[in-house]
Amino acid sequence: MTTKEKRFPLSLSSVVNQRSGTSLQASAKLQTAVQNASTNPRHPFPNHPLPPPVKTNNPALSTPDRGVGMVSEKIRQAMVARVAQQGVKDTLALAALEAIPRHLFVESGLASQAYVDASLPIGHHQTISQPYIVARMIEILRNGRPLNKVLEIGTGCGYQAAVLSLVAKDVYSIERIKALHELAKSNLRPMRIANIRLHYGDGMLGLPQSGPFDGIILAAAGMEVPHALLEQLTIGGRLIAPVGARQQVLQLIERLGQQEWRSTVLEQCHFVPLHQGVI
Repeated sequence: MTTKEKRFPLSLSSVVNQRSGTSLQASAKLQTAVQNASTNPRHPFPNHPLPPPVKTNNPALSTPDRGVGMVSEKIRQAMVARVAQQGVKDTLALAALEAIPRHLFVESGLASQAYVDASLPIGHHQTISQPYIVARMIEILRNGRPLNKVLEIGTGCGYQAAVLSLVAKDVYSIERIKALHELAKSNLRPMRIANIRLHYGDGMLGLPQSGPFDGIILAAAGMEVPHALLEQLTIGGRLIAPVGARQQVLQLIERLGQQEWRSTVLEQCHFVPLHQGVI
């Protein structure tokens, strides 16, 4: 993993200092990252002790994004500290979580809640996942190994794809809701993250033309993991997904051979449901 592969071609300061950007149709009522950046949220945890920055050997993750200001940087550090206290130990996943400004991916009215460890609505009955679960699923996916090609099912607003871009060489992300696909493009385009490829389509089918993948991560819960996704794992690859209806659990599936997979149930979780088709 090289600095060149993980560095934003544009500094985030060039993003957050902009006052305008491409927006979606008014009927979608969605806020883009460029629009959110015009309002820097105040510290929602004024009495929370601020931890030191997460240490990493990746220079791209060690450099703070100057544009969002010290306040947002400190808030992210506090958020990452809380995630670490919940048991996430993968320093690369934690550093990536700290590097991406989450408040740029939510509606401006929710920006003050962006660094609370909770999921937040992004429109169309979808949510941006809570920071803990993003870091935890990436930790499970990585399992201490480098990730080359990763497939994300459910792009949403693009936040998790941005985090994944700092821990994987190439990230492919697919979204079934056209308005959210466009929102993610609007959010990510100003950052010019070169190793993310967004696709509009049915996530339950995956992206066989771009596979196989050594990691697949699902941001929505089905009653079972679609077999098409299992077939797109490399041998030795890992898939992490929420599974279930009202009672959901994280399920890890490892591909052991051409027709052999191993499944492990991990911890309880709560995600929006996984649907097929596109809208």
